[in-house]
Amino acid sequence: MNKMTDIDTKALLADVTEFLWHEADLLDAREYQAWLALWDPEGLYIMPIGGGDDYANQLNLCHDNDKMRRMRVDRFERGFSISSAPPAVTVRTISRIVIDSTKGDEIKVRAAEHLVEDKFGRQRIWAGNAFYTLIKTKDGFKLHQKVVRLLNSDGALNSFSYLF
Repeated sequence: MNKMTDIDTKALLADVTEFLWHEADLLDAREYQAWLALWDPEGLYIMPIGGGDDYANQLNLCHDNDKMRRMRVDRFERGFSISSAPPAVTVRTISRIVIDSTKGDEIKVRAAEHLVEDKFGRQRIWAGNAFYTLIKTKDGFKLHQKVVRLLNSDGALNSFSYLF
């Protein structure tokens, strides 16, 4: 991390936390267009299966650029995805937010995510580690990369009718 004062670090952590909680709130509310607006057009949304960091050359649940994010959201909003009819209700918690590094306008952050899904009268719980690369812009933060590693990503998974 570059040299920052404790006050700068606390203020940045507070701003980052507010941004991540806002993103989580948008996803729980299924406000997908507002969620898409949080992204840098060059950003990637990735959910890898198993370990590894070479996301372009490994199996992923999703590896979405801007076009693929928009197509995924379109399927959710139109109900064209069998997994999204009816859509699940979710409540997620983002916690243990840690700023790993800052370099210029780029901030690398990691956090824990717990997501509870309610659908068809049953609840499922998902847990994972989320890794964010945020870009500081004049309009606030933008997501440049979001990697969600589900704890059981290499085990049996069901279809998802929501984003993590």
